[in-house]
Amino acid sequence: MKKSLLALAALGAFAGAAHAQSSVTLYGIIDEGFNYTSNVQTAGTPRRSGNHLYNLSSGVLQGSRWGLRGAEDLGGGLKAVFVLEGGFDVNSGALGQGGDLFGRQAYVGLSSQFGTVTMGRQYDSVVDYVGPLEAGDQWGGYIAAHPNDLDNFNNANRVNNAIKFTSANYAGLTFGGMYSVGGVAGATGKNQIYSVGAGYNNGPLVLGVGYLNVRDPNTSFWGNQPNASATGGNNIGNATLTGVQKNPVIAGFATAHTYQVAGAGGAYTIGAATLGVTYSFIQFSALGADPVTSTAASPVPGYRGTATFNNGEINFKYQLTPALVLGAAYDYTRLADFNGHGGGHYNQGALGADYFLSKRTDVYLIGVYQHASGTDSTGQQAVASINGLTPSNSNNQTTVRVGIRHKF
Repeated sequence: MKKSLLALAALGAFAGAAHAQSSVTLYGIIDEGFNYTSNVQTAGTPRRSGNHLYNLSSGVLQGSRWGLRGAEDLGGGLKAVFVLEGGFDVNSGALGQGGDLFGRQAYVGLSSQFGTVTMGRQYDSVVDYVGPLEAGDQWGGYIAAHPNDLDNFNNANRVNNAIKFTSANYAGLTFGGMYSVGGVAGATGKNQIYSVGAGYNNGPLVLGVGYLNVRDPNTSFWGNQPNASATGGNNIGNATLTGVQKNPVIAGFATAHTYQVAGAGGAYTIGAATLGVTYSFIQFSALGADPVTSTAASPVPGYRGTATFNNGEINFKYQLTPALVLGAAYDYTRLADFNGHGGGHYNQGALGADYFLSKRTDVYLIGVYQHASGTDSTGQQAVASINGLTPSNSNNQTTVRVGIRHKF
């Protein structure tokens, strides 16, 4: 009898130890709010006339999501890790990211003292190392991101079929890289994506650099969601946009063979104040190499050559009280002269306030104003186009949001 009891106790202890070595966590974010947006473009509406929009929307400060995160200790410092994370719309209950069940992230891999290798649908290195330094990733949400998130700092787009390495932390220094196989027989380079980056976070100083290279971006990057056409139409940008022009900031460059982003940023904290800057260089090269069907709703000019953007942001954050954060940012985007057009200019300002009711629940206020001038990517007079919203019918646009966020 004693032996049986001892055996049972030993078995229970072993089961408890095995349980301690493995974990699965359910987590999520619900972000909902009320918005006002000016000068919303609608079909048949002439430019420079006001159409104001009042609506509820989900996932602005942070994308509404739920996910599973797990790890298993394999011994010798080696762990198996995985993440399955899906986005959703609070107002309709619909899946986000074009209908993907786990459209935000879905990967599995191994982690050791030297770093982590994962495979699946993941973020690129620009998102990992530079993105957190822009205002949109901190207190401003996607509406405070750069126009149409043209540099992907705000992770509007993920990468499918990706193999990724993330280093361990070496006294504040981390680095990594990602490669996405194209998966096209006989054309190794088609649809391939790769990126590299590094970051430094130690004390008051934070630095980040990253590079992203995407082949055939209209299908491999912007068209990698279920409801995006892989052969026609204009995939470039977010599927949620409903205006007459989809992403006029970059839509005209959908035929590019290669899309590249080089970005850098830094932030320095003194007491309760943090000052940050980011810079990105964006290039659409070999225009015309990837034919795209042009429609009246999504015009794609027959450009040749290369189009480039430069984007610079300065942001400021102040921890007024332990519960209240205030933020301000200014962003400037310039489209260089292309195909005989004079290029375009986008000036954007943002203000925000975030008040934490508890560790898991906060309420916030965000306001963004954008002014556009010159010529946009479609060869037309530039209109304001705040990220994630329907473009303006004029060169100005303002949006204000009051929201609540709960984490679980």
